[in-house]
Amino acid sequence: MRPDQETTLEVRTTAAALAAPLLLVPFALIAALVAVRYEPLHEFDLRVTDHLHRFAVTHPGWADAMQWWSLIFHPTTWRIAAALLVVWLWRRHARGLAVWAGATMAAGALLGVLLKLLFGRHRPDLLDPVAQATGYAFPSGHALTNALGAAVFLMVLLPLVRDRPLAKAALWTAGVVIPLVTAFTRVGLGVHWTSDVVAGLLLGVALVALTSLALQRRVSRRRVAQSVSG
Repeated sequence: MRPDQETTLEVRTTAAALAAPLLLVPFALIAALVAVRYEPLHEFDLRVTDHLHRFAVTHPGWADAMQWWSLIFHPTTWRIAAALLVVWLWRRHARGLAVWAGATMAAGALLGVLLKLLFGRHRPDLLDPVAQATGYAFPSGHALTNALGAAVFLMVLLPLVRDRPLAKAALWTAGVVIPLVTAFTRVGLGVHWTSDVVAGLLLGVALVALTSLALQRRVSRRRVAQSVSG
């Protein structure tokens, strides 16, 4: 990684590390409410699900579009894309960044599975479902992986287009819109509660912020070692 890339990454990861508590606090609050089965939260989730489900049942084209979007931006899609990103970074000799990207995606996948098992929250049980999904509900794996993957790609690619405003705007738009729309489709299809996807989005970005801090510290230690040896 070139010095100018490291400086840009350091600034970006510092901001991400500062944002981590702001993301983890609401996630922890939602998780606590889910754990204690807080009735007002369940009633809110149920109202949103019922409203969106009625619309999906009466608009099969809309349901099909959500199914396709959800399939295209499946967690597996993001993991394949991240694997290709890791290979690309490694070939460019940005090996620290490659390890960070791969480790962050792997940590997100593992954490998502562990949290689902820990909370054991059931998915919505609808009389006339428009979609099916297996496993537990909290947090949403689609929302978590989309937020995680989008944040990883933004962290890697934004420094490369810092002098190209249109490209930067396109990256930011895709990085925000894709996870949000994917999260919406999971609720619209009736396979997740709203609190599942909100928690997944928060946790995905927070995890990138936390691992970015670790990467920043690694870069800083390397600089110190190089200055001492030099």
